[in-house]
Amino acid sequence: MMRNNPLVGLDQKLVSGREYVGASRIDGPLVYMRNTHPVGYGELVECMDSAGIRRTGQVLDTSDSVVVVQLFEGTSGLTLPGTRMRFMGEPLTLDVSEQMLGRVMNGLGHPRDGAALPKGEEELDVNGLPVNPTAREYPRDFIQTGISVIDGLTTLIQGQKLPIFSGNGLPHNQLAAQIARQAKVRGGKSDFAVVFAAMGVKYDVARFFIDSFEETGVLDNVALFLSLADDPSIERTITPRTALTLAEHLAFNKGKQVLVILTDMTNYCESLREISTLRGEIPSRKGYPGYLYSNLAELYERSGKITGRDGSITQLPILTMPNDDIGHPIPDLTGYITEGQIVFDREMYGRGIYPPVNGLPSLSRLMKDGIGEGMTRADHPHLANQLFASYSHVKDVRNLASVIGEEELTSLDHQYMEFGDFFERKFVSQAFTEDRSIEETLDLGWKALGHLPAEELQRVTDQELEEHYGR
Repeated sequence: MMRNNPLVGLDQKLVSGREYVGASRIDGPLVYMRNTHPVGYGELVECMDSAGIRRTGQVLDTSDSVVVVQLFEGTSGLTLPGTRMRFMGEPLTLDVSEQMLGRVMNGLGHPRDGAALPKGEEELDVNGLPVNPTAREYPRDFIQTGISVIDGLTTLIQGQKLPIFSGNGLPHNQLAAQIARQAKVRGGKSDFAVVFAAMGVKYDVARFFIDSFEETGVLDNVALFLSLADDPSIERTITPRTALTLAEHLAFNKGKQVLVILTDMTNYCESLREISTLRGEIPSRKGYPGYLYSNLAELYERSGKITGRDGSITQLPILTMPNDDIGHPIPDLTGYITEGQIVFDREMYGRGIYPPVNGLPSLSRLMKDGIGEGMTRADHPHLANQLFASYSHVKDVRNLASVIGEEELTSLDHQYMEFGDFFERKFVSQAFTEDRSIEETLDLGWKALGHLPAEELQRVTDQELEEHYGR
């Protein structure tokens, strides 16, 4: 479905597929064509150079005098007089199929693994279709990632969008691969699939993901869309859309519970900034376009559950914060759109803790509705609150110790220090190959609280203390 399409009301057969020869300007990934018929925003374009090589593009801007087309394969080798452009009169689409699971594709959905792509079951607009807000179902079902700091403190809920805020050099790729490998829906819903989209990653990173999934035997249930660092940067702007288009087909047409992992959203936003600069648009914060918020929202909001449909889409976008600045426009705007965040801590990483997730700034806004009796365990809500409160006090004690020295601390302060060390080394930290059940995670949380006196545990009930404390 095309938006703001000026072809509405015209005989589309007369104009779709019309070809023009000779571009007026080529600037980076953008090609400018003059004197065309009225074309629609987002319309699919086929471009051919003088050597007969075909490329795919999309209308980025349209007016009475000029049409701007962005080419996903780049403009290398194009010449102004030799460029042929055909406007297809329809949006960019993707032939989707359940057989795309287990395949490795580029950002446009073309195979990278050398085999032919299976015949599509349906052709879908990569921009997605609008969902009536009243048809959305509130997310409530728990997804077990096997990672204690996520399952215990920032619980992932089916249909949620929960970003990971990381930094350059931190192990967010390892965490993404581990979640993709271990994530499962409890309660007998085993029809689970992962759609993995990587934008602007280096070849060794792409190879790491492929090898990790192959070695653990989960590749057959994962569809990988890989846009490498040496691919045209413009391809990154379409990669998350093609990945989400397949996810929507698997979830809402095939009834699967789909986890979508998008990494790295910072590379995606950098491509948007590059295009905006080439077009001469007035920049907003840090040079990013003013429409960055709405553009990100178009992607993040393609998640959730729909009433009457069995499937769901859960999103885990990963972004590297420039200079570890959580106030940077990309994490800042992402936080407004999504339902929480998982925040990496460079200091914890330096102490050898994996995953280096800081539980204090991390948050899952839907967690309270997906945990507790009948979902995880009855003591989970109170235990999570107590762990958060106790660990917050550990930070205060450590700050005090840095000023007056550990020898001046009280015996209770020393107990909090012991709790903090155990919490970070045993509860937060775990092996890359370790898959913990929610019961193991909660038992570890109680074991950590065992380093504190019972009278300090004000956020759990007496019954929970009697059942779990000190065991």
